[in-house]
Amino acid sequence: MKKISVILAAAAIFYAAAMPAFSAGIPMDEFSDGVVDVYDLVAARQKGVSAEKLEILKDFLLGCGNGSDYDNVDIAIDESCILEPKGTIHTGNGTFYGGGYEGGCAMLDPVSRDHWIVAMNLADYNNAQLAGAYLEVTGELGTINMFVTDLLPEGEKGDLDLYTDAFPLIAPVEKGKVPVSWKIVPFEDAKNSTVQYKYKEGSTEHWCGVQVRNHLYPITRLEYLDKDGSFVEIPRRQYNYFESDSMGAGPFTFRITDIYGQMIVDEGIPLSYDDTEIIDGHVQFVE
Repeated sequence: MKKISVILAAAAIFYAAAMPAFSAGIPMDEFSDGVVDVYDLVAARQKGVSAEKLEILKDFLLGCGNGSDYDNVDIAIDESCILEPKGTIHTGNGTFYGGGYEGGCAMLDPVSRDHWIVAMNLADYNNAQLAGAYLEVTGELGTINMFVTDLLPEGEKGDLDLYTDAFPLIAPVEKGKVPVSWKIVPFEDAKNSTVQYKYKEGSTEHWCGVQVRNHLYPITRLEYLDKDGSFVEIPRRQYNYFESDSMGAGPFTFRITDIYGQMIVDEGIPLSYDDTEIIDGHVQFVE
């Protein structure tokens, strides 16, 4: 797929919350969600809208940005990384268990007790692509938000295993296994902060594992800028670390792509030999 090179400087980010619909016969709100944003541009392009109309739509988006809290944000959209439209509803069965806050397969320890946690089936987890995803989970009794920290290896696509104390908030405990629906939502802790990084035990200038945390949406790809000025993709492991033996001693420039194709570039990230240290980045995805 083509990459949309709509690069947004801090003064011109098309962060289009509550943007009014556009008329004059140019397709705008393609998802009928009351918001005109870059995803409508992607949809219009995929539908074969004329180049002239696409340019009008792009100019409209660039002219209606609301600015950003981060001075170094550069965002582009890579269509090849888009997993699904925002707000896609998934369905499956919900069960419950007592783990996930410590020792979860996503290796996100320490996990804050401020959030309910959930284990995800292998198909949707997709080699850690949805590790650290924030889900809105709905059952017959209500809806709660949950943080993906673990795996449900025996689950079918759509299935979730909720933390024991969270299950009664969405269904009667005595039922044990119930229908649930869920969708990915922005991680609330990340809305007013930057992405973070954690290095794996044993990381050095010769080999390191790095994990991206506190991202607004789940991460599809992590790349580093090599000495020749090219971005190199870092392979991801099932346990939610990106590992490389060629990154060197840092500091690093990382390019991160989320499941909606948004790309951010984060510069000056140091290598840490302390596997307990959480390093703050400088950028965040837009909502």
